[in-house]
Amino acid sequence: MGAEALLRQQEPWFVSLAILGALYVAAFACRLLHISGIALCLRGPKDLRRRYGAWAVVTGPTSGIGRSMSLELARCGLNLIIVGRDPAKLQNIAGTVSKTHGVLTKTVQFDFSLVSTPQGEEAMGRLRQAVDGLEVGVLVNNAGVATPHATYLHEADAEAWVRMIRVNLLAVTEVTAAVLPGMVERGRGAVVNIGSGAAEALPSYPLYSVYAATKRYVAQLSRSLYVEYRVKGIDVQCQAPLYVDTKMVTNMVTRGGLLSWLIFPTSDAYARAAARWIGHRRPVCMPNLGHRLQWCFSHFVPDRVLAAHRLHENLRQRAVFQQLRSSSGQSTVGRR
Repeated sequence: MGAEALLRQQEPWFVSLAILGALYVAAFACRLLHISGIALCLRGPKDLRRRYGAWAVVTGPTSGIGRSMSLELARCGLNLIIVGRDPAKLQNIAGTVSKTHGVLTKTVQFDFSLVSTPQGEEAMGRLRQAVDGLEVGVLVNNAGVATPHATYLHEADAEAWVRMIRVNLLAVTEVTAAVLPGMVERGRGAVVNIGSGAAEALPSYPLYSVYAATKRYVAQLSRSLYVEYRVKGIDVQCQAPLYVDTKMVTNMVTRGGLLSWLIFPTSDAYARAAARWIGHRRPVCMPNLGHRLQWCFSHFVPDRVLAAHRLHENLRQRAVFQQLRSSSGQSTVGRR
């Protein structure tokens, strides 16, 4: 008896359920392929210098993701303007980049916690002067802070929240506005804003409420700028990593196990993936494969379960940071 005859013998409700099940599996597989970016992994890397221009601006370049992104962009042949608050550390990464990859570098001292103050305006003027006349093709807005770590809103000094908003929100906006005119004039460029998976993959991020809100702003700003500037030849993208093995996540997560390399990639591994995603037209993305798989599977967990788990973990972090603060007598600072 053929399969067609067997199918005719089945009850209509059984056939309907089988069709619905097949459609669900197909939809899940398509979503998994889309989020995992397997097709992108099969493509070769773009020639960023040829496509966008000879120079890149990277903020927060002295450690973690920013340092690794600086080295990766230099490996791709881009000259660098690196922008940060510590002159000695800026000179260190500039020397490393030049020695390792033979590209040109410029440094701009800028404490982003002073954005929208007289000192911040002075630093913004130095940045505009540094990029003037250069073919800046790529901007990576990486500078960010997560302090105060794991705390209730009412427990931290208001000035701490103001500093976070200035660095994570205002600095991204002002630096982008300073670099875009040259890109518009040349008709090409790429803006990469480093957001956070906390604002994309999770329904809430308790005890980091202001941090998550600033990163949600970065994602929404990127989505809108993506639409505004795409017709002008400029690609705007928010890259939203989950945990990367940097100083920012020290004492925040428990590492170990066979999948640690997949869940907590090193900053160098992340940077390699991030550079590959520049210019691929997704306004918000997670460049790392392990992060994308986590993001995909989070869609199948109820929001209340994710929220309860995140609150439990962040309360654990709160206890760790309270102990660190009490032992050091000062707040623990964390930057990417």
